[in-house]
Amino acid sequence: MTHTYQVTGMTCSGCENKVKSSLLMLPDITSVEVSKDTNSATINIDKHVSLNALQDALGGPASKYQILATTHNEAFEETKSFFETYKPVLLLFAYVGIVSALASWQNSTINWMLFMRFFMAGFFLSFSFFKLINLNGFAESYSMYDIVAKKFKPWGYIYAFIELGLGIAFVLNFNPMITNWITLIVMTISIIGVLQSVLNKKKIQCACLGAVFNLPMSTLTIIEDLLMIAMSATMLILM
Repeated sequence: MTHTYQVTGMTCSGCENKVKSSLLMLPDITSVEVSKDTNSATINIDKHVSLNALQDALGGPASKYQILATTHNEAFEETKSFFETYKPVLLLFAYVGIVSALASWQNSTINWMLFMRFFMAGFFLSFSFFKLINLNGFAESYSMYDIVAKKFKPWGYIYAFIELGLGIAFVLNFNPMITNWITLIVMTISIIGVLQSVLNKKKIQCACLGAVFNLPMSTLTIIEDLLMIAMSATMLILM
């Protein structure tokens, strides 16, 4: 993928070299051509790099070098990049959501209690499956940000089987009160580490789908956990 940007502040060949070398330090950029005469930078990238990341590479908002997207729609590229990056988990949510809706369809409407139970069953079974494919890889990634796994590494191994157990429990409708309380507690603990990582802008791999997919930690991870917390809390209230 190639994009051409407007870059202001270049006045000499030294500036060109500075801009080029700074941009090439970003991991997804493969080549850069800059020109002070046209105030431009043509960048080849493996995947979309945000304008903010490019500006930070040039020294941040206060830098003499300012970069602007003039030949493409940055918002569109950001959206496309998001869907490309998180395609596996978005597809998984779509599949689980559709199957849950079909399974809970009763009397020409959706039984929302059933929908939430089936959705949570599908969520935990699917996510535990990917974790168990490479349990060691998951535990290693999980210990990078989870508050419990950081101090007690075996928790990563235990957590994968807890998700599997919760998935089976929701399928069987086993003691809904206990199952939902365990879900609420476990997911609340889990989201603390996720929130800390996202708010601190740590660039680490999300372990939600184990080590099978290299998904970066983001607000989507927070939404996943919040969704499970909200559903389990709702079911407890409605019981």
